[in-house]
Amino acid sequence: MTNKRDNQNDRDQYFKERAGTHEARFHVVPHDEDRWAVKVEGKEEPACTTDTKSEAIKEAKQMAEESKTMVYIHADDGKIEQQHNYMES
Repeated sequence: MTNKRDNQNDRDQYFKERAGTHEARFHVVPHDEDRWAVKVEGKEEPACTTDTKSEAIKEAKQMAEESKTMVYIHADDGKIEQQHNYMES
């Protein structure tokens, strides 16, 4: 039986393998107090930060389309709300 720790380790390994590759996905996440960030899987620092979530989404979609990868949009609580796939476009 797997536990949460095993699942977290599997998830961390998944992201680590994609970091710095064309398979890395972009995530729109809350940042600081009232700001939003676009983060690339496996990278600690954001690719960019914005004042609004809509600005971050626009930036992430553009980056993902250029990289032919995916965007995950997170809610304030960190849960994924939406995803957009640009892998085949």
